[in-house]
Amino acid sequence: MQIDYYLSLGSPWTHLGAARIEALAAQHGATIRPIPCDFGGTVFPASGGLPLPKRSPQRQAYRMQELRRWREALGIPIHLQPKHFPCDESFSAACVIAVRETRGDGPALRLAHRILKALWEEEANPADRDTLTRLIAETGLDADAVTALAADPRWAEIRQADSQAALARGVFGAPSYVIGDDIFWGQDRLEFVAKRLAQDA
Repeated sequence: MQIDYYLSLGSPWTHLGAARIEALAAQHGATIRPIPCDFGGTVFPASGGLPLPKRSPQRQAYRMQELRRWREALGIPIHLQPKHFPCDESFSAACVIAVRETRGDGPALRLAHRILKALWEEEANPADRDTLTRLIAETGLDADAVTALAADPRWAEIRQADSQAALARGVFGAPSYVIGDDIFWGQDRLEFVAKRLAQDA
Protein backbone atom coordinates (compact mmCIF):
# COMPACT_ATOMS: atom_id res chain seq x y z
CA MET A 1 0.00 0.00 0.00
CA GLN A 2 1.09 3.53 -0.73
CA ILE A 3 -0.04 6.65 1.08
CA ASP A 4 0.23 9.73 -1.11
CA TYR A 5 0.96 12.38 1.48
CA TYR A 6 0.12 15.90 0.32
CA LEU A 7 1.77 18.24 2.78
CA SER A 8 2.75 21.80 3.46
CA LEU A 9 6.15 22.48 4.95
CA GLY A 10 4.62 25.39 6.87
CA SER A 11 1.56 23.66 8.28
CA PRO A 12 1.25 23.04 12.03
CA TRP A 13 -1.40 20.42 11.30
CA THR A 14 1.02 18.53 9.05
CA HIS A 15 3.56 18.61 11.87
CA LEU A 16 1.05 17.45 14.48
CA GLY A 17 0.32 14.38 12.37
CA ALA A 18 3.88 13.66 11.25
CA ALA A 19 4.98 11.03 13.77
CA ARG A 20 1.56 9.38 13.75
CA ILE A 21 1.34 8.88 9.99
CA GLU A 22 4.84 7.38 10.05
CA ALA A 23 3.82 5.01 12.84
CA LEU A 24 0.63 3.96 11.04
CA ALA A 25 2.51 3.25 7.83
CA ALA A 26 5.05 1.13 9.70
CA GLN A 27 2.32 -0.73 11.57
CA HIS A 28 0.47 -1.66 8.37
CA GLY A 29 3.43 -2.16 6.05
CA ALA A 30 2.54 0.84 3.91
CA THR A 31 4.87 3.26 2.15
CA ILE A 32 4.55 7.04 2.25
CA ARG A 33 5.23 9.26 -0.75
CA PRO A 34 5.71 12.84 0.48
CA ILE A 35 4.34 15.46 -1.91
CA PRO A 36 5.00 19.04 -0.77
CA CYS A 37 2.54 21.20 -2.70
CA ASP A 38 2.08 24.91 -3.23
CA PHE A 39 -1.12 25.37 -1.27
CA GLY A 40 -1.06 29.15 -0.92
CA GLY A 41 -0.25 29.93 -4.53
CA THR A 42 -1.88 27.07 -6.43
CA VAL A 43 -4.18 24.78 -4.47
CA PHE A 44 -6.12 27.31 -2.38
CA PRO A 45 -6.97 29.71 -5.22
CA ALA A 46 -8.31 26.84 -7.32
CA SER A 47 -10.28 25.15 -4.53
CA GLY A 48 -11.82 28.00 -2.55
CA GLY A 49 -9.28 28.10 0.26
CA LEU A 50 -7.64 31.18 1.73
CA PRO A 51 -4.13 31.70 3.11
CA LEU A 52 -4.20 32.26 6.87
CA PRO A 53 -3.79 36.09 6.82
CA LYS A 54 -6.83 36.41 4.53
CA ARG A 55 -9.15 34.31 6.72
CA SER A 56 -11.79 35.94 8.88
CA PRO A 57 -10.93 36.90 12.47
CA GLN A 58 -13.35 34.22 13.68
CA ARG A 59 -11.58 31.47 11.74
CA GLN A 60 -8.15 32.67 12.86
CA ALA A 61 -9.24 32.75 16.50
CA TYR A 62 -10.74 29.26 16.29
CA ARG A 63 -7.55 27.94 14.68
CA MET A 64 -5.60 29.11 17.74
CA GLN A 65 -8.04 27.36 20.07
CA GLU A 66 -7.69 24.14 18.12
CA LEU A 67 -3.90 24.33 18.05
CA ARG A 68 -3.89 24.67 21.85
CA ARG A 69 -6.24 21.71 22.21
CA TRP A 70 -4.23 19.47 19.95
CA ARG A 71 -0.91 20.55 21.47
CA GLU A 72 -2.21 19.46 24.85
CA ALA A 73 -3.90 16.29 23.60
CA LEU A 74 -0.83 15.05 21.72
CA GLY A 75 1.84 16.40 24.04
CA ILE A 76 3.71 17.99 21.12
CA PRO A 77 5.41 21.22 22.28
CA ILE A 78 4.59 23.46 19.34
CA HIS A 79 4.80 27.25 19.45
CA LEU A 80 1.41 28.62 18.52
CA GLN A 81 2.95 31.64 16.78
CA PRO A 82 6.51 30.68 15.87
CA LYS A 83 8.95 33.46 15.09
CA HIS A 84 9.49 32.38 11.49
CA PHE A 85 5.93 31.60 10.45
CA PRO A 86 4.97 32.03 7.73
CA CYS A 87 8.19 31.42 5.88
CA ASP A 88 8.99 30.84 2.23
CA GLU A 89 8.68 27.10 1.59
CA SER A 90 9.89 27.14 -2.01
CA PHE A 91 13.53 26.11 -1.56
CA SER A 92 12.92 23.66 1.26
CA ALA A 93 10.21 22.05 -0.90
CA ALA A 94 12.67 21.86 -3.78
CA CYS A 95 15.10 20.06 -1.47
CA VAL A 96 12.45 17.56 -0.38
CA ILE A 97 11.35 16.89 -3.97
CA ALA A 98 14.95 16.57 -5.18
CA VAL A 99 15.66 14.05 -2.42
CA ARG A 100 12.44 12.17 -3.20
CA GLU A 101 13.24 11.93 -6.89
CA THR A 102 16.91 11.00 -6.50
CA ARG A 103 17.18 9.20 -3.16
CA GLY A 104 13.69 7.91 -2.46
CA ASP A 105 10.57 8.54 -0.44
CA GLY A 106 12.03 7.61 2.95
CA PRO A 107 14.83 10.18 3.04
CA ALA A 108 12.49 12.83 1.63
CA LEU A 109 9.94 12.12 4.36
CA ARG A 110 12.57 12.41 7.08
CA LEU A 111 13.69 15.76 5.68
CA ALA A 112 10.14 17.12 5.39
CA HIS A 113 9.36 16.18 8.97
CA ARG A 114 12.67 17.60 10.23
CA ILE A 115 11.86 20.92 8.56
CA LEU A 116 8.43 21.02 10.18
CA LYS A 117 9.82 20.24 13.62
CA ALA A 118 12.41 22.99 13.29
CA LEU A 119 9.76 25.55 12.40
CA TRP A 120 7.08 24.61 14.93
CA GLU A 121 9.08 23.35 17.92
CA GLU A 122 12.53 24.90 17.70
CA GLU A 123 11.88 28.48 16.49
CA ALA A 124 14.23 27.85 13.58
CA ASN A 125 13.83 29.33 10.10
CA PRO A 126 13.93 26.68 7.34
CA ALA A 127 13.97 29.47 4.73
CA ASP A 128 17.43 30.43 5.97
CA ARG A 129 19.99 28.52 3.89
CA ASP A 130 22.40 27.86 6.75
CA THR A 131 19.57 26.52 8.90
CA LEU A 132 18.25 24.37 6.09
CA THR A 133 21.72 23.01 5.42
CA ARG A 134 21.97 21.97 9.06
CA LEU A 135 18.58 20.28 8.98
CA ILE A 136 19.47 18.34 5.84
CA ALA A 137 22.70 17.14 7.44
CA GLU A 138 20.82 16.08 10.58
CA THR A 139 18.75 13.66 8.50
CA GLY A 140 21.94 11.94 7.32
CA LEU A 141 22.03 13.45 3.84
CA ASP A 142 24.91 15.27 2.15
CA ALA A 143 23.71 18.84 2.69
CA ASP A 144 25.95 20.47 0.10
CA ALA A 145 24.93 17.95 -2.53
CA VAL A 146 21.23 18.33 -1.77
CA THR A 147 21.24 22.13 -1.80
CA ALA A 148 23.21 22.20 -5.03
CA LEU A 149 20.80 19.73 -6.59
CA ALA A 150 17.77 21.65 -5.34
CA ALA A 151 18.87 24.79 -7.18
CA ASP A 152 17.75 23.15 -10.43
CA PRO A 153 14.47 24.82 -11.53
CA ARG A 154 12.96 21.49 -12.54
CA TRP A 155 12.00 20.78 -8.92
CA ALA A 156 9.82 23.89 -8.80
CA GLU A 157 8.18 22.68 -12.00
CA ILE A 158 7.54 19.28 -10.42
CA ARG A 159 6.05 21.00 -7.36
CA GLN A 160 3.61 22.86 -9.59
CA ALA A 161 2.76 19.68 -11.48
CA ASP A 162 2.25 17.86 -8.17
CA SER A 163 -0.02 20.69 -6.99
CA GLN A 164 -2.13 20.45 -10.14
CA ALA A 165 -2.28 16.67 -9.78
CA ALA A 166 -3.42 17.10 -6.17
CA LEU A 167 -6.28 19.31 -7.33
CA ALA A 168 -7.23 16.79 -10.00
CA ARG A 169 -7.47 14.11 -7.30
CA GLY A 170 -9.69 16.27 -5.12
CA VAL A 171 -7.08 17.45 -2.61
CA PHE A 172 -7.58 20.98 -1.25
CA GLY A 173 -5.80 21.14 2.12
CA ALA A 174 -2.81 19.93 4.09
CA PRO A 175 -2.12 17.42 5.31
CA SER A 176 -4.07 15.10 3.03
CA TYR A 177 -3.44 11.38 3.08
CA VAL A 178 -4.65 9.65 -0.09
CA ILE A 179 -4.98 5.89 -0.37
CA GLY A 180 -6.40 4.81 -3.69
CA ASP A 181 -9.52 6.92 -4.21
CA ASP A 182 -9.91 7.75 -0.51
CA ILE A 183 -8.87 11.20 0.70
CA PHE A 184 -8.36 11.92 4.39
CA TRP A 185 -7.88 15.64 5.07
CA GLY A 186 -6.30 16.64 8.35
CA GLN A 187 -4.31 15.03 11.13
CA ASP A 188 -7.59 14.62 12.99
CA ARG A 189 -8.60 12.01 10.38
CA LEU A 190 -5.76 9.62 11.11
CA GLU A 191 -8.12 7.25 12.92
CA PHE A 192 -9.90 6.76 9.59
CA VAL A 193 -6.57 6.34 7.82
CA ALA A 194 -5.79 3.51 10.24
CA LYS A 195 -9.10 1.80 9.46
CA ARG A 196 -8.48 2.17 5.72
CA LEU A 197 -5.01 0.66 6.05
CA ALA A 198 -6.39 -2.21 8.10
CA GLN A 199 -8.81 -3.10 5.30
CA ASP A 200 -5.93 -3.99 2.99
CA ALA A 201 -3.64 -5.49 5.60
